[in-house]
Amino acid sequence: MTIERRLRDGGLSKADVADLERRLFLRRGLSLGALTLLAGCDVTDKGPVDGLLRLISRFNDGVQAALFNPSKLAPTYPESEVPAEFRFNAQYGEDRIPIIDPNAWRLELSGLIADKRAWTLEQLKAQPQTAYVARHVCVEGWSMIGKWGGVPLRAFLERVGADLQAKYVVFHCDDPIGYTSSIDMASALHPQTILCLTYADKPIAPKFGAPMRLKMTTKLGFKQPKFVSSIRVTNEYAGGYWEDLGYNWFAGV
Repeated sequence: MTIERRLRDGGLSKADVADLERRLFLRRGLSLGALTLLAGCDVTDKGPVDGLLRLISRFNDGVQAALFNPSKLAPTYPESEVPAEFRFNAQYGEDRIPIIDPNAWRLELSGLIADKRAWTLEQLKAQPQTAYVARHVCVEGWSMIGKWGGVPLRAFLERVGADLQAKYVVFHCDDPIGYTSSIDMASALHPQTILCLTYADKPIAPKFGAPMRLKMTTKLGFKQPKFVSSIRVTNEYAGGYWEDLGYNWFAGV
């Protein structure tokens, strides 16, 4: 339904339309998540303006998904560009970084998966590994090159008998805020999507999500959760920590 018809039918006031046009003009082309960061708007507001912005965000998700090429690799870089220390970034300070016992850690599986037995870290380490040097892009506007290694998610999902025709893969994390995120199956099966165990050929440090996190080259950083403790395959949309606050769900780079 057009803005004009919403206005005619009483769904939007003239002030709503003026606000929407101003916001879209000033921040044209930005995702709702980026708009939130820049403008500080309250995405929990259920008013007509934010309702339309959520519709625009979902439209952006659909466009990104339609344009996504599941076999196209992101650019990679020489190892000489890999810094010894990667930038820390989280919704909490370094004083709240969880320290998870790698021997006690288990990766729980649920949903449309044939073999739901939990995995230990040693079992993951025993699987064929891959590594790449690629750029990590944050929704906050910074980026950084790093070398990440681990188990290709596609190989893992095949190993446990996941339904590769399902729509979503959902991740839950054992961190101070109960972080969650979900991705589309096509992105999960991308060759550069990995269950990450190493940075610069060393086990990832706690502040980067030890003992295991998700790493991928096709999405923004907030779609790459740390301290992953469970994976669920499902056809039901699951959202995520930031996604439920209005950030674009697809969040491709």
